[in-house]
Amino acid sequence: MTTPGRPGGGGRGRNPYELNDDTPVYVISIAAQLSGLHPQTLRQYDRLGLVSPDRTAGRGRRYSARDIDLLRQVQALSQDEGINLAGIKRIIELENQVAALQSRVAELEATLDGVADVMQQREDQVRAQYRRDLVPYRQVQATSALVVWKPKPKR
Repeated sequence: MTTPGRPGGGGRGRNPYELNDDTPVYVISIAAQLSGLHPQTLRQYDRLGLVSPDRTAGRGRRYSARDIDLLRQVQALSQDEGINLAGIKRIIELENQVAALQSRVAELEATLDGVADVMQQREDQVRAQYRRDLVPYRQVQATSALVVWKPKPKR
């Protein structure tokens, strides 16, 4: 089951049975076993907004493989690094923000490349229309040559 609000979920033309890292398939007991945490810890993380799994129609939690990885990351930051849950939440928010910005930069770079290609094509079209009897003007560099000007005699 895929959800339109999550990356890789929903959308037209997608196979509804396609599984990926964002597909919510694990119930809380399995997610707890896979992450090495107690189910009550998973509920607490959900309440705090650290890991927010999808919900079924009956409001049951369904965890994805990405959620399991995030649970393991939260556990490692808490136990190994000694970071409190508020700090972990901020780290996760900043990582998500960086990922979104990187995605936006890639999108803008692709747009810029497309615009540059269009501009190059237009420049080539303009150059193709140049008259061949015209010669481009080139700036003459200053020299120390002396030019004498004599006006024509008046008649």
